Amino acid sequence: MQTRLKKNDQVEILIEDIGSEGEGIGRHEGYTLFVKDTVMGDRALVQVMKTGKTYGYARLIKLTEASVFRVEPRCGVAAKCGGCQLMHVDYQKQLEYKENKVRNCLSRIGGFTQIPMEPISGMEEPYYYRNKSQYPVGRNKDGSLAIGFYAGRTHSIIDTRHCHIGARVNEEILAYLRPFIQDNQIEPYDEAEHRGLLRHILIRVGYSSGEVMVCLVVNGTDIPNKEELVRGLRKIPGMKSICLNVNKEKTNVILGSRIIPLWGEPYITDSIGDVKYQISPLSFYQVNPVQTKKLYDIALEYADLSGDEIVWDLYCGIGTISLFLAQRAKQVYGVEIIPQAILDAKKNAQINGIQNAEFFVGAAEEVLPKKYAGEKIKADVIVVDPPRKGCDQSLLETILAMAPERVVYVSCDPATLARDLKVLCGRDYRLERVRVVDQFCHSIHVETVVLLSRQKPNNRI
Repeated sequence: MQTRLKKNDQVEILIEDIGSEGEGIGRHEGYTLFVKDTVMGDRALVQVMKTGKTYGYARLIKLTEASVFRVEPRCGVAAKCGGCQLMHVDYQKQLEYKENKVRNCLSRIGGFTQIPMEPISGMEEPYYYRNKSQYPVGRNKDGSLAIGFYAGRTHSIIDTRHCHIGARVNEEILAYLRPFIQDNQIEPYDEAEHRGLLRHILIRVGYSSGEVMVCLVVNGTDIPNKEELVRGLRKIPGMKSICLNVNKEKTNVILGSRIIPLWGEPYITDSIGDVKYQISPLSFYQVNPVQTKKLYDIALEYADLSGDEIVWDLYCGIGTISLFLAQRAKQVYGVEIIPQAILDAKKNAQINGIQNAEFFVGAAEEVLPKKYAGEKIKADVIVVDPPRKGCDQSLLETILAMAPERVVYVSCDPATLARDLKVLCGRDYRLERVRVVDQFCHSIHVETVVLLSRQKPNNRI
């Protein structure tokens, strides 16, 4: 409906729902308004910022009645920081929101009417869970040093001393680096001017090993007084790896491809269950180790391996899921487009004494169709864990042609998951099981594991 509201109008509304980006949804005389920092059940005075034909955006001025689902965020900058969009929402309500987000996508985009959802897997203690943090470095408006996280939808840095979802050791590392950067007059990177040396501080922590990596991303190939830098960081318990990452490109991509070791190994180690992994600065590795174990256990359960199966793991990264599956499969083949990740995967297989896993470099949508057409490869189970954009159409067609008994789809984006499942289940597969895993507590992001089983000829959809 066309609204009579105009920009800067103030109205009181009841927040009735939460949108896909974590914003509250309310209505004024039937017209929908999206309001950041509100919770379902809030009654709020809001100011209209932008209007369209069917919906608009408003900002919160004040709460006239707070929702029972509203909590005080532990973090004082949660409302500004782009990392935790839901920290002001009761955690059980967050879990309910994420389940509904997946269910709604499967229904609205996928067209599914019967959705076999299983209970969401949440955390007992949803804080200090991240084993990887990337801190941009810059300057505040007054010219002082800023290290923290980007504000939502911007590249303005929110200066942060303590993050409630990052590893606890991060605070000690940043407390050392701040004066080191200032004392050695290391110029923070200026994105607009493409000047300055220090772009980001990357910290990785092994959850099971306690090993710590610090990697400074630089617009150059060296850093002043690196001997003092190493001496200071080595005093921090667990320090295993100190290195530089070279990124001279004018880009928003955080990491470059070149690593310069300053001290220690060029990696840290960590374990998920009984499988050990080497993790370099460039490795893709799930950021929540507690929930990753649950995620992989669910994927393994859905794969239902007896020891005789041939499994293809597409978008395999450093082999995290592949090696998990190899413990119970006859043979696992992993495919990943990043050459360094495949080198890591092969190394990880060697470290764990796993001999029934083979890895191929290339895009999954190119490697699998080529091998199927040329070698008539077979698969009893196919596991896919694609990026947010989901699976390429040619890959979905190849999966349908190979006709594995089961497809296990691990997704970080419910919308593209639903789109791809619509293709697979529109032909030969049935949606058997769906389970959401809260991998990214206090954010709007969610991980989902789905099991598809192949239809019998007399039981077509």
